[in-house]
Amino acid sequence: QVQLVESGGGLVQPGGSLRLSCAASGSIFTSYTMGWYRQAPGKQRELVATISASGRTNYADTAKGRFNISRDNAKETGYLQMNNLKPEDTAVYYCRLTGSITTYWGQGTRVTVSS
Repeated sequence: QVQLVESGGGLVQPGGSLRLSCAASGSIFTSYTMGWYRQAPGKQRELVATISASGRTNYADTAKGRFNISRDNAKETGYLQMNNLKPEDTAVYYCRLTGSITTYWGQGTRVTVSS
């Protein structure tokens, strides 16, 4: 059974940084696209960034230049380095693994950017 566990969220001041992690189990990580999504209160879930199995990355405009997505296939773990955080980045962040047929979601980790 596949499980995704996010960690690394918390409270940070504007301009600060956080590194989110997504640990996968189930031996599928290396062949799946991994993505980070977020959902702010009262808003729809939105894409933040994705990284393919081969390492190709894609970012939402709001993440470009501030966030960096990466993956360590040996550890079956994905990461989202977030720099220069803004209050509008406040949300629950979810990781997702997407294959040709199946999609898996983590339970989310909360990020709050506030002074």
